[in-house]
Amino acid sequence: VQLQASGGGLVQAGDSLRLSCVASGRAYGVGWFRQAPGKERELVAAIDWPGRRTAYSDSVKGRFTISRDVAKNTVYLQMDSLKTEDTGVYYCAARRVSSVTSSAPLYEYWGQGTLVTVSS
Repeated sequence: VQLQASGGGLVQAGDSLRLSCVASGRAYGVGWFRQAPGKERELVAAIDWPGRRTAYSDSVKGRFTISRDVAKNTVYLQMDSLKTEDTGVYYCAARRVSSVTSSAPLYEYWGQGTLVTVSS
């Protein structure tokens, strides 16, 4: 499975962005991770197959929404009310198990990352 992430960019605090992750094959559990400069990669949101269960980090809960379009093999991350601390490279990752997990080593496939920069 190959993953193509897109949608990053430079925005101001309070703005919105929508990231997309297109999978070349069947991606069951999918997660969006981010890595800020000097920090470890962390899970932002995850979704199972076909999208009944989701999970979010406490830092984005209520602001970000993960969803998927099964027909398009695409997972989205809608990011609203962006903050400067949301800045980082966002990666989508997929696994062959449907369940939701925050553990990065359990994801077998990774996209190339898309940069999100939120200015004050």
